[in-house]
Amino acid sequence: MDDGLPLSRPDTTAALARGVTRMLVEHGLAPILEVPLANGRRADVMALTPQGEIWIVETKSCLEDYACDSKWPEYIDYCDRFFFGVTENFPRELIPEECGLIVADGFGGAILRDSPVRQLVGARRKAVTLLFARLAALRAAEF
Repeated sequence: MDDGLPLSRPDTTAALARGVTRMLVEHGLAPILEVPLANGRRADVMALTPQGEIWIVETKSCLEDYACDSKWPEYIDYCDRFFFGVTENFPRELIPEECGLIVADGFGGAILRDSPVRQLVGARRKAVTLLFARLAALRAAEF
C-alpha cells in the first residue's frame, strides 16, 4: 500500500535493482544480484545474454550514492558491457558518456544509452562465466 511517504534509501535501492533485473529479463538476459568479483569488488547486477555476453549494472539510488562511489571503473574488466542503473529523478548528465544508462523503478526500466562493447579476453570470460554459473546454481540450491 502506498502511503505517499518517500521510500528510504535501502527501499529505493532494492526497488531499483528489482526494476533493472525485470528489464534485463524482458531483454532476454539472465541476471543475478550482488556478484563478488576477483578484484574484491561486488557487482550490483550481473547478467548473461543468450550469446554469452556479460553485462554489469551498477545501481545508484541517489546522487549521494553516486558521489561517494568512485570504484565503478574497476568493474569494466569483468564485463563486455557496463551500465549505470538510476532512478527517474537522478541527474543523468552525471553519468559518463562511456557507460550505458538504464533508468528504472520497482516495476521495470529502459535502456536510454547503450554501452560500448569491450570484449573480454577468453580466460577472463571463462572465469567470470564460471563464477556466474556457480553463484546462480548455489543460490538456486539454497537449503
